[in-house]
Amino acid sequence: MKRNRRGTGCVFRRPGSRFLWLKFNIDGKTFRESAETDKKIEAQAKLDQRLEQARHRTYNPEAKRVRVSDLMPPVWQNYRDQNQKTLDDAEARWKLHLEPAFGNYLAASVGSDLVNRYKQQRLAEGAKSASINRELALLKRAYNLAVSADPPKVNRVPRFEMLDESNVRTGFVRDDQYQRLADACGTVGLWMRALFECGFTYGWRIGELLNLRVRQVDLTNGTIHLDPLTTKNREGRTAVMTETIRPLLTACLIGKQPNDFVFSREGGKPVRDFRGTWAKVTTQAEVPGLLFHDLRRSGVRNMVRSGVPEHTAMKISGHRTRSVFDRYDVVSEDDLRVAARLLDTYRQRNMSEVKYTDKSQLHQDKGNAPQLTN
Repeated sequence: MKRNRRGTGCVFRRPGSRFLWLKFNIDGKTFRESAETDKKIEAQAKLDQRLEQARHRTYNPEAKRVRVSDLMPPVWQNYRDQNQKTLDDAEARWKLHLEPAFGNYLAASVGSDLVNRYKQQRLAEGAKSASINRELALLKRAYNLAVSADPPKVNRVPRFEMLDESNVRTGFVRDDQYQRLADACGTVGLWMRALFECGFTYGWRIGELLNLRVRQVDLTNGTIHLDPLTTKNREGRTAVMTETIRPLLTACLIGKQPNDFVFSREGGKPVRDFRGTWAKVTTQAEVPGLLFHDLRRSGVRNMVRSGVPEHTAMKISGHRTRSVFDRYDVVSEDDLRVAARLLDTYRQRNMSEVKYTDKSQLHQDKGNAPQLTN
C-alpha cells in the first residue's frame, strides 16, 4: 500500500486483520491502532483526525492503558485548590463504593453498561438515588479533569444517565413544631439554640453556619456576612439579624476573638459533628427523623410566605437557580386550605358584583339576546 509522505503517518494492512491500521508519531513515539474499517478513504480520514488531535494535544494514544484509579489524584488536588469542604465526603464515596466497582477497570472501557450495573447494585444495597447520583457525579468529574489534562489522560467522557431523584426530601418545620424544637435546643446549650434559629431563619447550610467566625458578625449594624469561597456556590452573602437572632448571637460572641468560631461548646471548642445531639433534640421535640438540613427548606418556605421577594430570598438562602429554590419552597396541606379559602372569598366577592338586582335589567338582557333562526 502506498505510503504517505514522511511525518504524516500512514495507513497499512496488517496480515490476518480484516481492518486497515494507522501508524503515526506523537512526541517522538510511534503508535499503531486499528482504523476499524477496511475502506482506505475512511482510514485516511481517521488518520488525519488523529494527527490533528495530536497537534492540539486533545488525544493521547496511551490513554488505553490508564485505569480509573489513575484518574483520582488530580480530583483530590482539584478539591484542595478550590478549598472545597466536601473533600472528605468525596474520598469516602470513592473508597467505599466507586473504587471497588471501577478502580481496576481501564478508563477507556467504562461505559453505560458498566455504570448501569453499578446503579442496580447500589440500589439493591439500599442506597438512595440521590446518593448514587453524587457518586456518579464524582466519577464524571474525574473523567472531565482527565480529558482536559495536557496531555489528556483519557480521550472521552463516558455517557450515562443519572437516576431520577424521586426520593427528594420534602420535610420542614411546621409552626406548631417550632417552639418545641427551640425549647429542646435550649436545654442543650446556647450554641444549639442559636444554631437552630439561624438555620430556621435564613435556610443556611450546616457548613456555612459551623464555619462562621466572630469577625463576620457585625453587632453594630446587625448583620451577618458569609465570606466568598466559604459557601457552596463560592459567593459571599449578607443577612440582617432578626430580633430573635440578635441577642442569641450577641451571647455567643462574649469573650471571643475575631477569628474564633461563633458556635462553640463550653470551653470554646468549635462545634463540628452534632448529629447525636440533633437526634436527641428532635426526639425530645416529637419530630424524630427531622434533619437539620430540613431547616433550610423551612427557611425558604417561611421567607416566601412572609412576603419576602423571591429574588431577595434566594440571595439570603444562597440558591443560584430558580428550579432548586422552587424545590425547597414546599407546599403543605395547610397552604392548600388557605388557598381554598382565598378562592372562595374571591369567587363570592366577584359573584356578588355580577348579580342582577334589577329585574328590568334582566328582562332587557333577555330582550337583547340574539334570536335563533332556522
